[in-house]
This record gives sequence, structure tokens and C-alpha cells, in this order.
Amino acid sequence: MATDIPLLTDEELLYEEDIQRNPYIPKNWIRYLEHETGLELVKKAKIYERSLSFLPGSYKLWYNYLKELRFETKGKAPNDPIFESVNRTFERALVHLSKMPRIWLDYCAFLIEQKKITKTRQCLDRALRSLAVTQHDRIWNMYLKFIALPIVPIPTALRVHKRYMRWNPSHIEPFVDYLIKVEEWDEAASYIVKLTNDSEFSSPTGKTKYQFWMQLCDIISKHSDSVKSIQVEPILRGGLRKFSDHVGKLWTTLADYFIRKGNQDKARDIFEEGMNTVITVRDFTQIWDAYATFEDTLISMEMNADGEENEENESEIDMKIARYEYLIERQALLINSVLLRQNPHNVNEWLKRSELYSENPKRVVDTFQLAISTVDPQKAKGRPYALWSSFARFYEEGGDLESARKIFQRAIKAEFKYTEDLALVWCNAIETELRNREYGRAREALKKATEPPSGYLTTGKKFGEKDTPQSKVYKNSKLWSLYADFEEGMGDFDSTKAVYEKMIDVKAATPQCIVNYASFLEENRYFEESFKAFEKGVSIFKFPHNFDIWITYLTKFVERYGGRKIERARELFEQAITSIPASDVKVIYILYANLEEKYGLARRAMAVYDRATSAVPDADKLAMFTLYISRATEFFGVIKTREIYEKAIEVLPDKMSRKMCLRLIELERRLGEVDRARAVFTHCSQFCDPRSDTLFWQKWKDFEQNHGNRDTYTELLRIKRSVEAQYSASINFMAAEVIAGNIMKAPQQTFVSSGGNTMSDLEKATKAANPEEISLDDEEDESETEKEHEALNFESVSVPSSVIERNVGESVEKESFIERKMGALEKLKRKREEEQAQEE
Repeated sequence: MATDIPLLTDEELLYEEDIQRNPYIPKNWIRYLEHETGLELVKKAKIYERSLSFLPGSYKLWYNYLKELRFETKGKAPNDPIFESVNRTFERALVHLSKMPRIWLDYCAFLIEQKKITKTRQCLDRALRSLAVTQHDRIWNMYLKFIALPIVPIPTALRVHKRYMRWNPSHIEPFVDYLIKVEEWDEAASYIVKLTNDSEFSSPTGKTKYQFWMQLCDIISKHSDSVKSIQVEPILRGGLRKFSDHVGKLWTTLADYFIRKGNQDKARDIFEEGMNTVITVRDFTQIWDAYATFEDTLISMEMNADGEENEENESEIDMKIARYEYLIERQALLINSVLLRQNPHNVNEWLKRSELYSENPKRVVDTFQLAISTVDPQKAKGRPYALWSSFARFYEEGGDLESARKIFQRAIKAEFKYTEDLALVWCNAIETELRNREYGRAREALKKATEPPSGYLTTGKKFGEKDTPQSKVYKNSKLWSLYADFEEGMGDFDSTKAVYEKMIDVKAATPQCIVNYASFLEENRYFEESFKAFEKGVSIFKFPHNFDIWITYLTKFVERYGGRKIERARELFEQAITSIPASDVKVIYILYANLEEKYGLARRAMAVYDRATSAVPDADKLAMFTLYISRATEFFGVIKTREIYEKAIEVLPDKMSRKMCLRLIELERRLGEVDRARAVFTHCSQFCDPRSDTLFWQKWKDFEQNHGNRDTYTELLRIKRSVEAQYSASINFMAAEVIAGNIMKAPQQTFVSSGGNTMSDLEKATKAANPEEISLDDEEDESETEKEHEALNFESVSVPSSVIERNVGESVEKESFIERKMGALEKLKRKREEEQAQEE
């Protein structure tokens, strides 16, 4: 020690003294080492070794020591002896710190840098044996990264993955991905099967069981030779049972497996089974495309073979081509089968299937029989009656009319969801008899179809039984319309009339049937009977169903009788007016007025128009008043229309009333009644906003320029300002209330604070609060009026003195007459001048 003392500095001596006094305190050694930062590693290593000889279990000293040693190895060659020295130091440290995971991790990372595979694996295994289970996850993370390196042999990595799955079973999915990566197909398929059969497994990445099945299918289809440890067909069929849709890939994979095995017949059986069991068109298309590609590939391979072999296998080639063509021909039928498996109650698809078998009558009959027995009318998509009708039509076109009748007899007794279906079956059966000229059978069928069941009430329901289509079909309007058309064409007048009457009695008639019945009676010149039919129709039906009946009835009655039965016609019109709502009564009033114009009195026609203007809705009132005015002008002249105009202006809404006022003004102007026109202008101005209805005010201005004077024009401007103020006040009413509330608070605050002139303050606040207040100052009004007068350029005409003397007299002074001659504005100016002179 004496020889070392001269080599130490003063500071180092101080640290040495501390250490000599107490070498078992780690803090003293750490301070000493921190002070010796710049020393060479050899000298620092001696200090570390001295400290560890006293404190072999100090984690800080070992960690810092190993850290500096590893740092010293940076940039050295892998065969440098320093690496072995550091490894030995790590082993020494682990003797004392075997429970410290950080030391194990650093040691393993250092070994990985040296690419010592075996030693690294052994070190990781020792770490797992030494550390607690709660710390194993840190070691396994490094272990998994280590075996993912390319330098690690695949068998070693597989064994490590399997060991890790015992500790973490959810690692099976990454393990499968690793097996696929290293092309271990057989083992990957085995683990995927285990994974899909585990009901409790949940993918950490969110993959579904179906996606795993698709992954398995890819492995089997592309690497069938490598997959030997699993039974492919039972496993894939289990997947087919699990997934009812999206199974096209599974079927094609199973078939492809047998194709790669060289078993082509088994592959065809798989394709056929798949096409006949899938329930979606997408899956069918996938299987059919794969099947067609398979057959086409076989044909191409045979065609491209050598010439000698081609001649020997000519029959086999023909068989494959025939098989391929048969597959193409069956495509439509197979798709139809898929759709029927989706919904066996699809009527339209059954009809398409019968058309596909059109060349095979036996298959057509079997298809219809199967469809009738399969389709439930309560669940049917489409109209079930079409199956029965098409089935009977097939026999009819084949010449077997008796079989067609039997089909219809069965159809009539079938259970339908809607009465309309049963009625259409009856109609098709009757039309079948008519096409074959069996008119007697057709009439019997019509009678049977429209005959009310015995024991039924007028409602069509029997005591103790529920309603069925068979119990209500006798009230179907289509059947009765067919019956009526048949009797009109094949029967006589009495039989047709009886059918219509019975139709009305059982309440099966429609408004169109009533009109047809009346037209039939009219064609046979039974006019009163026709009108009785109309009467029945308007009594049976209510609005809006009887509206067309009323229109036809009134039109036919007026055409028939004209003015001979005008009182009866008036009663009909009055009855129609009371039964039809005001929204649709306009047409009735117009027909009523036309009746009075042609066959009655003009005064009554005007009364009808007058009633109409009050009865129709607001939207139709303007048109009705326009018609009223035009007819009144034609019958009574223009003077009579003034009363109508006045009523229209009072009754109509503002917008329509404005239009009517302008029409009346134009009328009065043409008649030369200028004062009347001006009065109408004045009345109309109250609902014409000058800011929006500029057309009205412009017309009034033009009117005054042509027919007025200064006074009338001044009055126009005054009215315009007042109306504008009125509209401004109404628009700003709510704002004025808010402002008024603020103003009411202002005087109180002013009085409390200042006690000054509150009225003057109130006036100032009012002016400030209402910026939209309209100024009515006389001087401004006068200046504006003068500008308007100057723009008008009224023509001034001098009055001769002889006229003045003759009309006024000698006692009237000339100044007084001139004063009367002055307008209101000039008089006002003169009066102000006189007042100012008096004040001066």
C-alpha cells in the first residue's frame, strides 16, 4: 500500500480514506467511481473488483461494472478475448444476482450480439428457471424476438413456440402465422383445426372463425400434398355445417383437394353436391365457375395432347365436351333451384321453373304439382293464383280442357290469403270457357261465383264461422264486372239489368259500375231507368266516390231534358251542392249556372254565381268572381258589375282584393268616373305596402298625372306616407315594446341620480331609442311636395276677367279671388309670411 500512495492524488486519498474506514458502504464506492470517470477501464476495473470483493451482492456496482464492460466491446471483432472476459464477468454476477431480470436480459442481449445461438438459448432457459413466474413475460419477450432471427434454426424456434404456448395459450394465432411463414403446412393446418374447434378461443387480432376456415382452405387447396396429419374431407364438411352461407369457398376447396389428389370423379361429385345444396347465388356462382373452369381445363389438356393419344382418346374427349355442354345448359335451372331453396314460397320462381321445362311436359306437370303442394298462400311471395291459372293454361294449350277444369275446381277450394286471388281464379276459369266457346259453362260459373252462400248474413259471415275468401268472393267487383260484360255481349236486356241490380243489392258495385249501368240503360233508351241508377249510386257512395257520378248524372240529365224539367234539375243541383264539400263544389256551381243561363232566368244564374262566390274556398274565389263579372257584363251590362266588384273587394283576401281593385279602377277610368276610380285607389291603398307593391303606387301616380291636379297629388303623397308609416309600425311593433321598456327605466334612473329635467331627458332617450321614427315635419313635407309638384309640371290656365266678373260679382275683390285661386301650399306660405311680418 505504501508504494501506491505516491500515485494517488489528494482527492483520491480522501476517497481511499473513506473506503478504508468503512468498505461496506456502496455509496462510498459509487462516489469514488463517479470521480474516476476519466480513468482507463483497467484502473476502474480494479476499483470495481475491490468494491465487489467487499460487496458481492450490490446490484448497482455490478450493473455499472457490466455496463462499462459492454461499452468497451463496441467496435471490437467477435473473436476478441474481451468478449469471453465479459461473459465470465456476467456469469460471476449471476452467481450473486440470479434473481435480477435486468442482468439476465443484458447478458442475453450481449450473447445475441455475439450470435452465440446455443449459449443464448441456454442462458434464456436458465433465466426462466431462476426467475419467478411473474417475471417470465420479460424473458419470453426477448426469447420470441431471438427465435424470430434468421440465424435460429426452425426446429429450435418451433420447440420454443410450443413451450411458450403452454405459458400463454393465446399465442396459438401468432404461432400459426409463423408456421405458414416457414411453410410448415401440415402443422399449420393441424393448429388451425384445433383453433376453429375451440369454442372459447377469441382472436387477439379480431379474426373470425370463418377467416380461419378460409385460411385453412387456402393451405389445403394449394399444399394438399403436404397436409397429411388431418382428414381433409370430414373437417371441411364440418365447416360446411357450421356456415350456412359463404360456403362457396369451402366447396371449391374440397373439390380442389381431390383434383390435386388426381380423383376427378370425386371432384365432380363434390361440385354437383355443392351446387345442389348452397342457398345463395353468390356461392353457386363461385362453385359453378370453378366447375366450368375444371371441365374446360380437362378438355384443353386432352386437345393439346399428342396426335396418337388424341386419336385413342377421341371418345373420351367427346364425353368431356358433352359433360361441359350439359353443365352450361343447366345453369339457369340450377340458379332457379338456388332461389327456390332460399324461399320455397316464391311463386314467380316456380313459374320460371315451369318455363325452363317447357320442352318436357312431364317435368312441367311435376313442377306445378310440387309448387302447389309447397307454396303456402300465407307466406307466398307473389300471387298464388298464378300457379293454378298457369297449370290450367298448360293443359288447355295441350288440348286437355277437362283436366284444366279439374285444376280450376281444385283451385277454387284452395286456401288463399286474399279474396282477390280466389276471384282471379274464377275469372281465369270463366275466360278459359269463353276462349273455348263454352258460353253455357261460362254463365253457370259466373252464377256460381257470384251466388251468396246459403245461411250468410248481408255482411257475408255465417254464424259460428270465420271469414274465408270463399265466403266473400261473391262480393268481388271484378267478378261482377266480368259477369255484366258477359251479359251485355251474350245476353239480353233483362238479364244484363238483373245482373247490375243484383250487383247493387249485394253491395259489390263500384262508382264505375254505376256509370256503366246508367250508360247501358241510356243506350237502350231507358232514360228514366238510367237516372234511377244514378240516384242509387249517389245514395250508396259518399264523397269523393260519388263525385264523378254526380257530374255524369247532372250532365246527362241536362242533355236529355234541357229546360223541360228545370225544377227537377234545380233540385238535383241543390242536392249535389249539399252533398259535396266546399273544396270541390265549384264545378257543380258552374254547371248549375250554365243551366240557368241556357234554360232558366239570367237573374237566377246571377244568384247561383253569387252563392258560388261565398261557397267556394278562398283559392277559387278570384276565378269565380271573374266568371261572375264576365257573365254579369254580358247579361246586364257594365253598371251591374260595380256591386259585384264591391263585394269581391270586401270578401277576397288582400292580395286577391288588390287585383280586383285594379280591375275596377280600370273599369271606372274607361267609363270616365275619375272620382270613383280615385276612391277605389284610396280604399286599396290601405293593404298595399309602398315598399313592396310599387306597381300599385306607380299606377296611382300615373292616374293622378293624367286625371288629377295638385291637391289630388298632394293627397296621394299624404296617403302614401301614412300607409308606409302604418306598415313600419306593424313590422317594428315588438321592437318598439322592448324599446319602450328600456325608456320607462331611464327617467327613474335619471331622477334618482341627478334630479334634473327628467322630461327633456326622456325626450332625448326616446329619440335615441327609436331611430326608425318617421319625421312629419311640415317644412320637410312642404319641400318634398314642392319637388313632386315641380316634377309633375301641371299646366296652368289663366281665367278671363269676364268670367271672373260674371261668376263672382263686383263686390268680390280681386285679391280675395286670387286667394281662393291659390292652392293649399301657397296659402300656407302666405299665412306664415303674414305672421312673421306681424311679429317684426
